[in-house]
Formats: sequence, C-alpha cells, structure tokens
Amino acid sequence: MGMTASLPQTDRLGITLFLAACLHALLILGVTFKFEDRKPPDHRQQSLEIMVVRQPKAPPEKEEKADFLAQVTQSGGGSEKTPKKPATEALVQPTPEPAPKQTRSAPMTSLPQPSPKQEKKLITQAKSKIKLKAEQAQPEPKKRLTAAQLLTSKNLEIARLTADLEEKSQAYAKRTRRKAVSASTKEYKYSAYLESWRRKVERIGNLNYPDEAKRQRLYGNLVLHVAVKADGTIERVRILHSSGHKLLDDAAIRIVRLAAPYSPFPNNIRKETDVLDITRTWQFLRSNRLGSE
Repeated sequence: MGMTASLPQTDRLGITLFLAACLHALLILGVTFKFEDRKPPDHRQQSLEIMVVRQPKAPPEKEEKADFLAQVTQSGGGSEKTPKKPATEALVQPTPEPAPKQTRSAPMTSLPQPSPKQEKKLITQAKSKIKLKAEQAQPEPKKRLTAAQLLTSKNLEIARLTADLEEKSQAYAKRTRRKAVSASTKEYKYSAYLESWRRKVERIGNLNYPDEAKRQRLYGNLVLHVAVKADGTIERVRILHSSGHKLLDDAAIRIVRLAAPYSPFPNNIRKETDVLDITRTWQFLRSNRLGSE
C-alpha cells in the first residue's frame, strides 16, 4: 500500500495496461467455440399407416385393448398367437349407386269410338268444307263483253299503240322526222292522205284475197303497222295484234306490200315529216272481203 503510493504516476499506468492485456489474452485463449453438426430430420422415417376397411353392418363389441389402430373396430381372427399387420391393405370399394327405378308408362287410354250418328255428322261436315274450298278455288267465269265494249276496248288498244309509236317517233326525231297516225287522227292533211292510202289497200286486197282463207273459211281482225316514206315506198310492215291465224296475218302483210308504192307525201306533210307510221285495223270478213276500221 505504501509501495503503490510511492510509485510514480507513469509506472502505475504501465502496470495497469499490462494486467489488462494479460486478462484479455486469458479470456481469448481459454474460451473455445464448437459448432454442433445437425442433420436435417429424415421425414421419410416418420410415416403414418392407415388401414381402410368396409363398414360392417353391425359394429363389433368395443375392445378395451387394440392391437392396431383402424378406421373402425374389427374382431381379430386367425391362427397366429402374436398380432401381425395384414399383408395387403383392403381397397376401398365405391358404394354402388342404386339403379334408377323404371317407371312404367301409363297405359294409353283408348279414345271413345264415335257413335254412327256422330260419324255421319263428321263426314257431312268434312264434305261441306271440301265443297266450300272447291267453290272458292274456282275462278269466276269471265263476263262476255258486248259489241260496244269490244269496240271501245279495241279503240283504246289502237290509241295505246299509236301513242307508243308516237313516243318512239319522237325518240328518232333527230335522225328522221316521223309522225304516227291512225283512224282517229283528225288533222286534215294527215287524215286525207290516210283515207287515200286505206282505199288503195282495200282495193288491192279484194283483188288478191287469199283463196286458202276462202276454202278454210277463216275470218278475223288484226292490227297492222305500216311505215311509209315521203316518196310512197314502204320502210317496214309488222303485225301489232294477230288475228289468231297465221294465214290471215301473212296475207295482210302481202297485200300491203302489193299495193306499194303509195302516193308521195304532199308538200304540207313533206316539209315536216319524213315517215308516216300508220296503225290500222284490218278485217277479213265472212263475205270474203277485206275491210278496215
């Protein structure tokens, strides 16, 4: 104690540092660390054995001490004194589904047979319906037209054909100046020429009336279109409405061509028209003569 107090300050510090170094070296060299080598647990060695068996109809008596754990309680059997595990595991059998019950179809109820009176009434009703449908399907009989109605209808048809020719004439106006005329034309210069043309056709037609038409006693009317040029020659001839007999149609065309050439156009027509489209109805009469309307 007295010696420690007599040591100088620098010696005291050196001794303290030396003791501290010795203490640390002792601690470091004396204490050792050892790492434990732990292996991962082997899960394969841990297994759980399960045995599935069928559900018995009546459960056996409860066993106080069991040899093995199972899904249900079973009574052991066999000749072995020591308990042994079964060699094969019982397979789980699927529970069979109950077959669907076949429902018997209800017997077909027979329809009541009609009495003779009802049967006769049904047959009468069916015949009435068939007769009514047949009457509805039959077309209405065509009404016979009077002579005045026929004439009016024919005039309307001629007017329609004339208007059609007039329209076609206007379509060709840039190339050829045409004028459509008929029996209903009222303009004097055209009606006078048309009357002269008609008389000549009728005269030639009666002189050359077809003998075959006389022998077969063929009669009828037809509508003829004749295009006459300014010099009186024919540009074309065609049938607009047939008589129903080819012999009469051909005879009318032949007569018109035999009567050509016709008179040239007068100056009052020539200065505005190059071709006259004449539409006329011709009649092969029962008196074996040719007429016109």
